[in-house]
Amino acid sequence: MKSHPLFVCRECGAHAPRWVGRCTSCGAWGALEESSSHENAYGTSLRALDLVDDDAALTPTGVDEFDRVLGGGLVAGSTTLLFGEPGVGKSTLALTLLMSLARAGHEVVLASAEESLAQVARRARRLGAVPAHLHVAALSHVEEVERLFESGRRLVVVDSVSTLRDDEGVGAGGSVSQVRRVAERLCARAKTSGVALVMIGHVTKDGELAGPRALEHLVDTVVRIEGDRRGALREVRALKHRFAATGEVGLFEMVSEGLRALDPSQLRAGSDLAVAGVVTTVTSDGSRSFLVEVQALVASASGPSRRVAHQVSSQRLSLLLAVLEARCGVEVAGLDVYATTAAGLSASEPAADAALALAVASARVGFVVSGDVVVIGEVGLAGELRAVSDLTRRLREAQRLGAARALVPTAGELEPVEGLTVERCRSLGEVLAALQPVTV
Repeated sequence: MKSHPLFVCRECGAHAPRWVGRCTSCGAWGALEESSSHENAYGTSLRALDLVDDDAALTPTGVDEFDRVLGGGLVAGSTTLLFGEPGVGKSTLALTLLMSLARAGHEVVLASAEESLAQVARRARRLGAVPAHLHVAALSHVEEVERLFESGRRLVVVDSVSTLRDDEGVGAGGSVSQVRRVAERLCARAKTSGVALVMIGHVTKDGELAGPRALEHLVDTVVRIEGDRRGALREVRALKHRFAATGEVGLFEMVSEGLRALDPSQLRAGSDLAVAGVVTTVTSDGSRSFLVEVQALVASASGPSRRVAHQVSSQRLSLLLAVLEARCGVEVAGLDVYATTAAGLSASEPAADAALALAVASARVGFVVSGDVVVIGEVGLAGELRAVSDLTRRLREAQRLGAARALVPTAGELEPVEGLTVERCRSLGEVLAALQPVTV
């Protein structure tokens, strides 16, 4: 396909279809240079890839835990889909982002298609003083929302994308075709205007994103907020992110004033009571490590024995019970076994195997594991301890939060951690032997 050269004056920026010795705009001699941007026969602008700027403008929201998930903040013109179960805190999180940006002097807008302005104002005042740069509109048509993307605004939030309607589209409001068309128009408007867009979505009964699957492909970022509505802990994760790595997790606590960023150190809710069946481990999620208290209880069964697992893997619990009996001589047959964690954090990764098995053995035999001891390691069917990832980082976090002694696998690289006594163990049996029983 034929391309047409374009010449640009380096003095004034004027364009010319061909080279001439003197710029017809500013009169400079020898100032015209052929541009790396050309137009083909259809008028499409082409640019040399090595000259394209890849530094997207990044605006921190001021909500550190959310910025961590997004790799530093919102990219200008980016589109983000935020979803979660009803009542988990989607609207509260979005309003928290808006208010934080507005307090920093950025112009932001909330397009509410579900709540009235009075309801939004009531929610905002619960979060604190309402900044002047936060604007809100109750809208139901996508054409009205498109007009909100004005130059100078930093963020537009749509709550929610499934309740907007496109009069030019087919189908009832909230239908798959309507949701897709609304999302397409909003994403296109965000990219052309350079204003970041956050759309709130809903989930199905199975916990999956409601609406067409194409929504996930339309947007740049998909963020999920999850947590037990009866509890305070909320976890925010990026399932897709075009501008940074996924896998990071942001922690929030739901309080009466809204969502509050949570430091992992605040999650260690260890009891002062010295009781059997409680062991501390260190889990890893993204680039973060968390101290998790694993709890187990072994009781006489009044009927068929039960195995109840909460926040730990039920399959791994069954495997570990078999290993305890076959390799360590800890009998649990015919007994009820209950296992959970404190503070609502999950300990379902294999690195928590040794702590879970030790908690069950502690509860069954009746010895106490000191609260300043952490146990880390995956357990195999032969009872061996296997290496885990990021072991040094886990131990540094444990030491920072008060651990004095750690039992870890012999396999795997490990750097010295000042202030922490580290013992390498080959098997679960060695872990049990290293912790001298203290009868309660």
